[in-house]
Order: sequence, then C-alpha cells, then structure tokens
Amino acid sequence: MTELGLPYRLQRSYPANMTDFAATRALFHLPEGVIYLDGNSLGPLPVAAEARAAQVLRKEWGDRLIRAWNDADWTTLPARVGDRIARLIGAPAGSVTTGDTLSIKVFQALAAALALRPERRIVLSDTGNFPTDLYIADALTQALNRNLEVKVVAPEQVANAIDDSVAVVMLTQVDYRTGRLHDMAALTARAHAAGALTVWDLAHSAGALPIDVTAARADFAVGCTYKYLNGGPGAPAFIHVAPEHADVAQPILAGWFGHDAPFAFERGYRPAPGVERMRVGTPPIVALSILDAALDAWDHVDMADLRAASIRLSERFIREVEAHCPQVTLASPRDPHARGSQVSFTHPHAYAVMQALIARGVIGDVRAPDVLRFGFTPLYLTEDEVAQAAAILADILATGEWDQPHFHQRANVT
Repeated sequence: MTELGLPYRLQRSYPANMTDFAATRALFHLPEGVIYLDGNSLGPLPVAAEARAAQVLRKEWGDRLIRAWNDADWTTLPARVGDRIARLIGAPAGSVTTGDTLSIKVFQALAAALALRPERRIVLSDTGNFPTDLYIADALTQALNRNLEVKVVAPEQVANAIDDSVAVVMLTQVDYRTGRLHDMAALTARAHAAGALTVWDLAHSAGALPIDVTAARADFAVGCTYKYLNGGPGAPAFIHVAPEHADVAQPILAGWFGHDAPFAFERGYRPAPGVERMRVGTPPIVALSILDAALDAWDHVDMADLRAASIRLSERFIREVEAHCPQVTLASPRDPHARGSQVSFTHPHAYAVMQALIARGVIGDVRAPDVLRFGFTPLYLTEDEVAQAAAILADILATGEWDQPHFHQRANVT
C-alpha cells in the first residue's frame, strides 16, 4: 500500500530496458516528416490493422456473410479482446469486456455501483475529471430520482472528502489536461474504509503506465481504446468489474447481448454471469477486429519498461522546453511519478501556437483555455524526435511565427 496522496512508483530503477521499442515502432504507419505527440488523444494506425480489417470485410463478412457469426466466432470477440486488455490493467481473465462507447461504460459502471450502495446519496468526483464523466453522473443521478448528488472537489481534496455519505468515488486516474496522476490504490482503500465503491476511468492511463486494478481493489474500471491502445477513431471501450461484484452488479442497460441466453429471445431479462452482463447491443465487429490487431503491439511490451521510457521522453521534453521556451509555463506535475504519459504547458495563445507547430510537422493538441498538450508514447516515439519537437517549438515562439491570422482560426476539433 502506498502512502495516501503519493503516486504510484515503480519498484526498480529506470535504466533497465527489456522491451525493443525499435521493433514496436515498426508496427505503426508513421507519416514521414511528422513527429506525433498526440497518441494520448488518438493513436496512430497499426500496420496490422489494415490487413485485419480487409480480412474481416472480405473473407468473413464478404464470403461467409451471416455465417461468420459462428464461423469466425464473432460473438466471443468482445470477451477475447477484453482479456487482452485485462493483462494491461492488472485484471484477471474474464473480468473485462468490450463494446459500445466509453460514455456508455461510465454510465453502466456508475449505475451498477450506485445500486450496490442504495442507502447513500453522494457521487464524489473532482475538477480534473473529464467533462463527459461528470455530464453522465449529473444526468444519471437526476434520472434515478433518489435525492442523489454529484459532489465535485479539487483533486487534492478528494481523500478528505470521502466519508460515510459517499456511495461512489468516480475519478479519472490521469487528468486529461495536466497529466496529474491519482493514487488508485490509496484512494480506493480510503473509499472502502468509508464503505464506498470506486469507478476508475482509465482513458488516459491504459497503455500509458502500469496499472493493477486487482492489487488496488478497484470495484469498476472503464476506458477507451483509441488513445494509447491505438484502436482507431471511435474504437470500442472496455469495462472491468471486480469478480466480487460481477454476479451481483445490475446492468442498467439490459441489452440482448448481456442476456444469459440472447438467442432464446425470452421476454424477461436474465443477466449473463459475470462481466458479460455488461454487454449491451450487437458488438461492432469490424472495429473490435481492428482493436484486436492493434493489441498485438503489446504482446512483447513490459509495462515497467514502457513507464521508464515514457518518463525519459517526457523529462527530456520538459528540460528542452524550459531551457529554450520562457514564453510557456509547465502545467503538469514536476515529479514524473506524479503524472501520466503526457506533459502540458500553458500559453495565452495556446491554440495558435499549436497550429503553427502542426504546420511544422509536430502534432500535439490544445485543451481550453490555454493548455498545450503533448503525449509521450514509447511504442513509436524516439528521444531524438522529442528534442527536435522542443527545438521547433522554441523557434516558433522566438520568431512569433504562431501569430498569423490563419493560425488563430479555430477548427471544430482542438
């Protein structure tokens, strides 16, 4: 158990590197002349995904038609992909399933957790949580009409806000803006001591750092797969339910694929055993197949190596930027153990600065109102690229290249 408030730390020194990151880099389609620092928002295309999609479209759907549900074993794909993700988050086999969107999985997890604590009325979250999670919590608590309340506090106040009125502590492990990292084990222990349950959103940590939901005793965990897991735009989400809850958690969305016998077409709903009850509708087979191919990249990756490499890359970037870019201010935690695999700096004209960077081949993104956000993904990013990206940022800031009218014109997606 870690001391409350202190982030997770690796138990070995960082220089060790058993994972061949040159080999993993070769598994991705990386456009020439581009330094990609936005894998924390959308991962690049895995080379294997193209062939896998073609197989599903031509050989399975095209040639086998509806027979592919049985011939290609489409119905079990959500669980098979779930087991591959389970290894990356420290979950046991059979405790993760995939499908639908992250918003739906947040809705399912929070509803199930609230149903397990019917005598309590507070959903506790923090200001670093992703807005969608809070939107869902607000809408769900209003719809349930149980006098529930969503209480939102500053990240550093979460531990002290956990008391016997709290039903569920719902947090995103890594802050999407700053990269600040919550201590999952310590906060879950605090919640359990107060009789509350936890829902952890792993959108910015799955595939970015070592996670052990089992050791942390997380009750529910959800996440998307299009960021560090490289499943493609809109790739299916995942949900983990701790085995102790899996057969008692009530799925608020009682879809036919979460039924114990979906093709019996019974009038009444009987939930499937375990996490399978958290399936809802027909699984998105093409998208799941692409995600399955993307997960091949992780077969020979040691997560401690990944974390060590991520820290080396992010520390190099911070050193270079702070040495040559006095116009920006670090918004992420200084301690690398206290943040995920992203680094943020603030600038009053962050949007225009980022557009100028993108025009020069360095792709990051912006989060309102003034955050320049950069992701560090060792699977395909090198230290030389990180240093080059910092040098280009320094040049853009020093010359004022960013201050051109077309760089200030906002697109729909930032």
